[in-house]
Amino acid sequence: MSEDRSSNEQKSWFNRLTQAFAHEPKNRKELLEVLREAHQNKLFDSEALAIVEGAIQVADQQVRDIMVPRSQMMSIKANQSPREFLPSIIEAAHSRYPVVGESLDDVIGILLAKDLLPLILSGEHASFDIKTLLRPATFVPESKRLNVLLREFRANHNHMAVVIDEYGGVAGLVTIEDVLEQIVGDIEDEHDVEEEDSFIKPLPSGDFLIKSLTPIENFNEAFDTTFSDDEFDTVGGLVVSNFGHMPKRNEVTEIDGFRFRVLNADSRRIHLLRVTPVSD
Repeated sequence: MSEDRSSNEQKSWFNRLTQAFAHEPKNRKELLEVLREAHQNKLFDSEALAIVEGAIQVADQQVRDIMVPRSQMMSIKANQSPREFLPSIIEAAHSRYPVVGESLDDVIGILLAKDLLPLILSGEHASFDIKTLLRPATFVPESKRLNVLLREFRANHNHMAVVIDEYGGVAGLVTIEDVLEQIVGDIEDEHDVEEEDSFIKPLPSGDFLIKSLTPIENFNEAFDTTFSDDEFDTVGGLVVSNFGHMPKRNEVTEIDGFRFRVLNADSRRIHLLRVTPVSD
């Protein structure tokens, strides 16, 4: 009896989904409208809608939109000894690191942190040659579409690629996690420490990473601004109000000398912003 009921529920769900697509969308905009209407009709929840929208939108994004820029790359020099680079690896707690030769533009391979375990256990550092541990580096242009990159990551079983600019120099790094986060939102691992007081984080470029839940009062104190908190308590609320709609990833707006770029958001709220002070 319960099996029949389950079967009927599945048919009902399928019928409703079929009806939602009865009017075939002719372009991506119409497709998104159909999906949002299906969400309003409770065919799937907000989280599922955000994932589907993210999967569709990666086709419009390029590597340059999400890469870790050159100035923020964590790399290891090929001539460094384990005593010199191990503290940095332990502190960063990443799983992969580009290894460079004479300069940052000379990436000779990728080091996996796990490949250092035999070295740590044996304690034999004198004859260490990092080149024997390196995996081949994958290079991609800044203009590569994220959907294409994700397909290549999956086909080649790669997790990291070095991003090259139009002149052949290293522009940054991109990982499979960076791409997936554009679809499913932030992926936190055991090394992602969430500190309640770290609402505002300065970047080497002069920009700032700011959580959307940052109180406007804190923002005013940090940047010597006078944004009103009468209507909104948080920076996220202020930004959404200025957009006039719920923004998507990588949408940009300017408010009184500051450029706000949405780095992470779903269909309900913004999670993370990149803020750039704009000179007059």
